[in-house]
Amino acid sequence: MLKSPFVLLSLAAFWSYAQAVTVYGQQGITMPTGVASTASAAAAATSSASTSWLSNLAAYNNVTLTPPALPSPMPSLDFGITLRNNAQNVQGLSVQQKGSFLGFSIEMSVVQQVIGKNASFVQVPFLNLLATIADRAGSVAVRVGGNTQETATLVDSLPDNAMIAKDKENASNPTDTPILDFTAEMLYLLANVSSLVNAKWYLGIPFNDTTNLRLQIAEAAESILGDNVLAFQVGNEPDLYADHQHRPTGYNQTDYYSEFGVIVQAIQSDPKIKSRGNLVAPSLQGTWSLDSVFQTGFLTTYGDSISIVAVEHYPDNNCAAAFPDAGFGDPVNPQDVFANYLNHGSGQGLVNPYLSSLPTSQQAGKQFMMFETNTASCGGFPGVSDSFGSALWGVDYGLQMAYSNFTGALLHVGGQDVSYNPFTPPPTNLSSVSQWTVGPIFYSSVVIAEALGKSNTSRVLDLFANSANTYTPGYAIYENDALARLVLINFMSEQNNQGAYTATISVGGGDTGEANATPSQVKVKYLLAPTVSEKNNVTWANQTFGGRFEADGRLSGTEVIQTINCDTNANTCQIPVPAPGIALVYLSSDAQSAVDPSASATFATTAVTKTANTVTVDASVLATSNGQNGSGRSLSSTSKGSSSAGRTGGVAPGLTLLAMIIAGVSVVAAAARR
Repeated sequence: MLKSPFVLLSLAAFWSYAQAVTVYGQQGITMPTGVASTASAAAAATSSASTSWLSNLAAYNNVTLTPPALPSPMPSLDFGITLRNNAQNVQGLSVQQKGSFLGFSIEMSVVQQVIGKNASFVQVPFLNLLATIADRAGSVAVRVGGNTQETATLVDSLPDNAMIAKDKENASNPTDTPILDFTAEMLYLLANVSSLVNAKWYLGIPFNDTTNLRLQIAEAAESILGDNVLAFQVGNEPDLYADHQHRPTGYNQTDYYSEFGVIVQAIQSDPKIKSRGNLVAPSLQGTWSLDSVFQTGFLTTYGDSISIVAVEHYPDNNCAAAFPDAGFGDPVNPQDVFANYLNHGSGQGLVNPYLSSLPTSQQAGKQFMMFETNTASCGGFPGVSDSFGSALWGVDYGLQMAYSNFTGALLHVGGQDVSYNPFTPPPTNLSSVSQWTVGPIFYSSVVIAEALGKSNTSRVLDLFANSANTYTPGYAIYENDALARLVLINFMSEQNNQGAYTATISVGGGDTGEANATPSQVKVKYLLAPTVSEKNNVTWANQTFGGRFEADGRLSGTEVIQTINCDTNANTCQIPVPAPGIALVYLSSDAQSAVDPSASATFATTAVTKTANTVTVDASVLATSNGQNGSGRSLSSTSKGSSSAGRTGGVAPGLTLLAMIIAGVSVVAAAARR
């Protein structure tokens, strides 16, 4: 169910052939000091003189680390991998996985910056980024929640027609999580995104006060989003409640079990909530073990209400640097921990604590998800979290979770004060002249989406390649019970012409019990960067999202897919893997065509907000327009002569129209009335 002001269907014909982008009103444009509103504004806005303050924001830090030295002793740089072609002959394969395995978790407090200012103003780069994943995976999963969901309240309206209001003054926890009020406008925003991209949503029911339940988000989401809601999370990291001052000291698993029952009973008694059995819990951070929660009878008692058993975990934390006065100890030097992320053991170590609980969840018929993760909590480590090394780590960690029978994982997205973001919109006062920044870790989702594909039948196998060497891991992907793709990872950075390796693969033959099946040739896509420390020059099959402030959410450049001829007589195929890099190997043309994006829907314009005093720029020159500073400014009044076009109750703002460029054709998307 979509919001009526999203677009006016009757205007579709008029805009069917629009070839230009109308930019928001130029009077009142907010420019950084020293930047003129001229053709050179974009270059000047990102010059060192005008934006020296940017490096103070973690999202745009200038920290570049030194790549770790090559391991000593070096692993073999020329090794073989023997594979069986038929999944029935392979032991240890994962459960069937979806291409949308690695999605995103967006902190609720940054929805307006990342997703859209309101239901009529959707962030175009965000749509493009989601479309990049959905076109490869079939869909994309996004959670809107995090710490801020716990104190969020759905209200009828807010001053100045705001969609979200934050109260930081009354925050009562060590990490300064703001208290939020939000309106149904946010849910209509999500619905409008789903009308353009096959995006599915996880939402959170507040759990901070079980004596004063607030189920309105579930009530409203069911009517507004329908089946685009995947599930509702109840409780975010309850094992940290006492530490974060959300519960009394001594709060334990039994207390949580009892409080969860209060929510379950309330949902069952609420006639406005029609769906049942779609809750996500217990979403532990790791202070409690899952087994200790299960021992309370949690799954037995509430099994019918839960669809997903969830955990949330980061391999490290940067809390001491982010909150120096909160008692977290001495800050961590990012250089000291960089190497921790550049090996196969990192992903294995992160998964190991959950291996004993996974069978219990599976036997209960539940999905098992890593509901929030990234390189380090409290914003990540500058130079680590925004390096190419994080992309290598993300692919290995994601596929290790898939191999271990997790059924999904979500990379967390915060604001300007974190360095781990997969994608970051520009600061508001640069939003008119700068584009987004795509972090290297976003490429992890792209690679995994293509590795697993759209069939929802992919099963993953850790190859323990090169005698299980930690710097050269590999995975096999079986699709429809046949070997389809390989992912080969090289965590090393080339030094003195050393580091790259060659994997010689053989399919069937030998002692596999199968006939020789190595193809005559394979196709390979490479994820590459000069070193693991690189922050901007990252390519996927020779295409890139661009560097800092260069991304509109679309891959640019000519796609290059390598063809490697194999020796069918010897039943071998040699796959070079640069240092550092990842090779995605397609073992047949069908394995490639099944996941290759075909005519991705891309979005290259924004909203018509005025009929006078506008500047029109050709769409080939200006791919996106991110709008203006929303502080103290109402975006709902766009009609000429209007001073305050109210938006309560879903009233349309002026003459707002959202026109999207899809596959080179301007399309006006119509929305149903409430």
